Amino acid sequence: MIETTLQLENCPLQAYDCAWLHELASLRQQNQALELLVTTDTLTQLYNYRYFRDLLSREMDSTQRTGRTTCIIMIDLDHFKSVNDERGHEAGNQALILAANVFRQAVRSSDVVCRYGGEEFVVVLPQTTLHIAINVAERMRDYLQQSTVQYDDESFQLTASFGVGTYSGETPVTLESFVDSADQYLYQAKQQGRNRVCHVDLSTLKQETTVSAEEKSALFNNSDD
Repeated sequence: MIETTLQLENCPLQAYDCAWLHELASLRQQNQALELLVTTDTLTQLYNYRYFRDLLSREMDSTQRTGRTTCIIMIDLDHFKSVNDERGHEAGNQALILAANVFRQAVRSSDVVCRYGGEEFVVVLPQTTLHIAINVAERMRDYLQQSTVQYDDESFQLTASFGVGTYSGETPVTLESFVDSADQYLYQAKQQGRNRVCHVDLSTLKQETTVSAEEKSALFNNSDD
């Protein structure tokens, strides 16, 4: 929760005990807490599906205005049902929490990780080329498979399948169809054996003639962010 700082000089006659300003501060704190509640997944502390849709809509609008590509990464934990069935739902919750923490560590500061629902996650990558998005997805996949869930004196590994979608703004696309395109690559990753990243064939895209310094850093320096 973000704290509200009161400036005494704003109080009438510089009063040290200003009831209406205290009330205003209280209302602001309540609004901030409510906003956090309705946009955050309580288990993983990631942004939730509602926030994801609002954010992606804004980024797609930005892409149409600027021409700078927006990418998303759809993620599904592999064989998650067996975790719940064999170890119990609390073990499944711990697995979701670990995955959320791993994904937060693996992405760049500009990327936003959300819980899409169940064992599915999604990442919004603003102003990002497909090449960079693929690199981020591969890093997330690698970090996750190297992590271990500890629960009830047991430990087990997780893997996930990833589908990467890209939106250039050249043709009208709805939010739903954009998400569906990434979801199709996620399905492809699962069909091809899981624990992999799938995306459109890069040879079908326009040749990118320049790569920014930020993109080079994201591509070749996995220790950053």
